[in-house]
This record gives sequence, C-alpha cells and structure tokens, in this order.
Amino acid sequence: MPYFDAASAAPLHPVARQALTASLDEGWADPARLYREGRRARMLLDAAREAAAEAVGCRTDELVFTPSGTSAVHSGIAGALAGRRRAGHHLIASAVEHSSVLHAAEVHRAGGGSVTEVAVGRTGAVSPSGYAGALRPDTALACLQSANHEVGTVQPVAEVAEVCRAAGVPLLVDAAQSLGWGPVEGDWSLLAASAHKWGGPAGVGLLVVRKGVRFAPQGPRDERESGRSAGFENLPAIVAAAASLRAVRAEAAEEAVRLRELTERIRARVPELVPDVEVVGDPERRLPGIVTFSCLYVDGETLLHELDRAEFSVSSGSSCTSSTLTPSHVLKAMGVLSEGNLRVSLPPGTREEDVERFLTVLPELVAGVREKLGAPASTGEAVGRRDEDAVLVVNALGRRCPIPVIELAKVIGDVPVGGTVRVLADDEAARLDIPAWCDMRGQQYLGEEPAPEGTTYTIRRLN
Repeated sequence: MPYFDAASAAPLHPVARQALTASLDEGWADPARLYREGRRARMLLDAAREAAAEAVGCRTDELVFTPSGTSAVHSGIAGALAGRRRAGHHLIASAVEHSSVLHAAEVHRAGGGSVTEVAVGRTGAVSPSGYAGALRPDTALACLQSANHEVGTVQPVAEVAEVCRAAGVPLLVDAAQSLGWGPVEGDWSLLAASAHKWGGPAGVGLLVVRKGVRFAPQGPRDERESGRSAGFENLPAIVAAAASLRAVRAEAAEEAVRLRELTERIRARVPELVPDVEVVGDPERRLPGIVTFSCLYVDGETLLHELDRAEFSVSSGSSCTSSTLTPSHVLKAMGVLSEGNLRVSLPPGTREEDVERFLTVLPELVAGVREKLGAPASTGEAVGRRDEDAVLVVNALGRRCPIPVIELAKVIGDVPVGGTVRVLADDEAARLDIPAWCDMRGQQYLGEEPAPEGTTYTIRRLN
C-alpha cells in the first residue's frame, strides 16, 4: 500500500531499525553513572550527539536531545523568551508556523506578552521585509520554519536571520521538515527538529541553542541534557535517530532529484487530469517530496476515505476533515482554496509505478465524490444578458464544506452578467473558499458582511 504521508511521519529507516535493536542491548544503563555499563551508555550518547551536531552544523555542547520535536519547540521558545525578558516580551512568528509554535505563542500572549504574525503570500513564503517591519525595540525572539509542513514551501531563513541578527534579535528555526535534506543555512540562533520526520523513531527531538544566546530553561531544573531537557534519556531511540539522520543525509542528494521529478509530475498532471484543481505552494522553492493541491466541489474526508480504499495513504488540510470544521491555518494564511485539499508527501524510496497508479485512480475518485455531492459537471458558465441590479440569494446556512461553493456554482449561470449572487453561510471555510472559487472562475468577489445568522458573501458575475 503506497504511503504518501511522509511529512507527518517518515517510515523508519533501515539504519534506524538496526541501531535501535543494537542499542537496546548496549544502551540501557544510566549514562550519568561511572560503572562500566554507564560508561558504555555515555559513549553511545556522546557519539549520537556528535553525529547529530555534525548534521546540523553546530557544536556538540550546543545540542540537546528532547522527548519530541514539539518539546524542543516549546522549550526553545520558553527558554529564549525568559532569557531575554529584560529586552522585552514581543514574539514574532509567521502565520504558517507549525501548531507547536503557534500554541507556544498563545501561551506567551496569555501570560501578558505580545505576538506579531508575519503574513505570507499565495505561495506560503514570508518576505524578509515582513520580519524587518515586525521587529520592535522590545522584540525578544523571532520564529520561522525552514520549510512548510503542509505545502512544502522553503522559507528564506538566511535572509530573515540576517535581518534579525542586525536588530540583535535571536531567530528560532523549526527545521523539522527540512533537516533530513540538509543543514539550515543562515546565522540562526536556535533550532528545533524531530526524528520521526526524517525516518528516525518517534519520541526524539533535538534543540540547538547557539553559544552567546541568552537562554533560561523553564520548569524544574534537571541535571540531564545541560538542564534543558528533563528526564532519563531514551538512549536507544536517540542512537537510532542520529544514525538515521546521518544515513538519510548520505542519500539525500540523489533521492531529492528523484522525488522532485515525481512531484513535478504530480504538479503538472493533476490539473490536466482533474478539472477545477488548484496546486498550491511555491513551484520552485519547495521540498523535494511534497506536493499539495485542492479540488473544488470535493469533501476532503470522503476523498481521503476513497483513496484509502484504493490503498493510498495521504493527508489533508481541508476543513472537511477537521472536527472543528475550520480550514487549515496554513491554507487560510495563503488565501488559497481549502476544500478537497490533498497533501502528497513522498517518502524516500517511493516507486514511480505507485505515483503513476495514483494519477490513474485520482480522477475517477474525485469525479465520484463530486457526483455524490451533486456538484456541477461543467467547468464553464453560459454568457447571459447584462443587468447590474440582478441579485440572487443562496441560503447555505447549516451546510458544510464544500456545499456552499457547490450551491454557488450551480446558480451562477442563472445570473445575468453584471448581476450578483449573495451566499449566506455559517461554515468558516466559506470565508476562504468562496474568494478562491471566484479567483479560479474569473468572477468578482465583492466581500462579506455579517448577517443575523452567519455571513453574507457577495459575488458579481463577470463572464
């Protein structure tokens, strides 16, 4: 069964499995003890730290292992903010950061701090000028992911780090998605990553704090990991994580070329094979294995189930797959279509024939989902007479993604050119998907206004 969700968790690398098995026998003792078993465990821990530090491009005494990537992010943000509390309490992060960063920002805001979210463009990338404009005299820390976890867009970390360095503000980089492909360039100050993203075991993260960065670990002090990560080290998992990082790096250059060709094939052919699709993310500055696209008039959860029956494991940022019925914060920040969203993230070793079979079955599955939902079959609208005063109202209250957009598409042909349609909806995804539909269809989105129930979205027919 093809597994196309490596951005969530990569399959365990064979080297990681071998190292994990071997270190279960050798690395079970306390590495802080002086007897033989402890010394052996300490040697394994030191070797793992040295290998990880070499892959990151930092000193061994700057890197500690944590129980997860999320723990590394939370500890890194909390420690950096506390270490620079005299400078101020202002935190900067992009609008498309991983939820671990955004959750830490919420805690900071709840504690009296201030947070600025830097906007992104439609490709999902920030601009260095956006960070420069967000910097203030009281800025204590800035955060930026190296590459986006949902659409694969690579961020200009080196340029942002230069801007922050000039202002005397440390930059924390969430490198979870990219570290397996190579070191993070630029003069960053802190870095966090997670082993299960590159084919290591789950439950191991790493946190790097450069020398000279003011850092005050939060919570009860612990004698392990320089006081920056409490608790007994999971040594077998740490050894496996470091070994797999070294292994995937050795394979990265060749595998990146192969996976990029496969994702380029998906990016090019999906819009040809499936009508009404928007491919999102930067077409050039992106990770090799990730391609994301959204399908109009599609229930994301239903499509995921259909793909699972066809033996394909993929992920989605669609609000239609969320219990909260809110669209992905990444897609929302980008201003792109969220309904029917699919993220295909290919793990190393993905076979070309599996990608070809995916491209073969996808059109039929999308068509079947659209048919079940009663979506319009035609991708175009007939031209009608011009009537500036013509108005048609669609009541989509209580209807969830993608029904409000489907109902809009059904009636737009009944409105004369120049006339307007008002869609009344209470689904949060409509705020994103209706403007995206207008952009894809060449219609004019006039805006939204609150209604006694839900929100009214107004669209003018242009063609």
